[in-house]
Amino acid sequence: MFGTSIHWTTFFYLLIDTFIVLFATIQSFNLKRKTLKRFLTLGIFFILYNLTGGFLPIDNFPGPYIVQYIITYTIAIALCVYLAYYLYKEYDITILKDHFSIKNISIMMSMCFVFLFLIPFYATDSVDIARAAFTLPVAGLAFYFLWAFQQRIKKIPKRNSFTIRRYKLSMLCIICIALLPILTIIGDYQWLTFTVMNSAFFAITTIEIDRYLYFLENKNKMFEVFSFYRENKEKLLDSKLIYQSLTRREIEIAISIFNRNTYKQIGENFFIAERTVSKHASNIFKKTGVKNKVEFLKRFNPKKNNPHR
Repeated sequence: MFGTSIHWTTFFYLLIDTFIVLFATIQSFNLKRKTLKRFLTLGIFFILYNLTGGFLPIDNFPGPYIVQYIITYTIAIALCVYLAYYLYKEYDITILKDHFSIKNISIMMSMCFVFLFLIPFYATDSVDIARAAFTLPVAGLAFYFLWAFQQRIKKIPKRNSFTIRRYKLSMLCIICIALLPILTIIGDYQWLTFTVMNSAFFAITTIEIDRYLYFLENKNKMFEVFSFYRENKEKLLDSKLIYQSLTRREIEIAISIFNRNTYKQIGENFFIAERTVSKHASNIFKKTGVKNKVEFLKRFNPKKNNPHR
C-alpha cells in the first residue's frame, strides 16, 4: 500500500489502535483524570510499532539500510518491555520479579540486540543471519517467562471471576509477546505478525473495558466515597493529607473491603501479597480521611447509599 511494504491488515490495525488511543484520550480529558496515562502510552507504542514495522524498510530511506532495522527492532523491544511494565504496574502482576524485573528485562533485551543482532550483521552483512542469532535466544527467554507466568496464575482462586478474566487476557498478552521472535524467524508475513501483536493491545483494551464495567457494577458501594470527593472538592485541592482521588487499583481494593473481604482474601483474589493489599488500604484510608478499616466501613457504609439524595 502507498508504494511501501505495509500490508492492508497492518494499516487496518494502525487505524484501530489510533481510534482507541484518541477515544481514551478524550475520555481521560473529559474525566480530568490521569488514570489512563499508562494505557495511552502503551497505545502510542503500538501505533509506532505498526508504523515502523509496516512501512519500513523502504528503498529511499536516508542513511545506511541497517538504520531502518535498528529503528523497527528498537520500537518492538521498547513495546515488549513497556507491556511487561504495564502488566506489572496496572495489575500487580509480578511474576519472577527478582529475575525478570523491568530493569533486568531491559538490560537483557538491549544486550541481546547489540551482541546477537548488530555484531552478527556487521560480521556477515546478512540480515537473515543476524535475525536468527537474535530471535532464537530471545524466544527461549520469552517462552520461559510464559511458562513461569502460567505456573503462577493457575494457582489463582476461582472465586473471583473478574480477576480470572483479567489474568486470562494477560496470559494472552504474554503469549503474543512470546510468539513475536518465532514469527520474526518464520518470515515477513505482516498479516500474521501484526495480527498476533495487536491482539495483545486488544486484550489490554478488553481488560480496561471489563474493569470499567466492574466499577459501574459496584458503583453503589462506592457512592459515599465519590460523594465525599464531590462535596469536599475545594478542601481536597488545598489539603496536603488528602491530595487526590483513588486510583483504579485502590477502587478495586475499596470495593473488596466493602464486600467484607479480609486482606488475605483480597490478596488471594487479586493475586498480590497481603502486605501490598495493606499498603493500598493505607492509601485509601489516608485519601478518605479515616484512620483504619473499621472507621472506613462505618463512614462510607454502602448500606447508607441513597441514590436519590
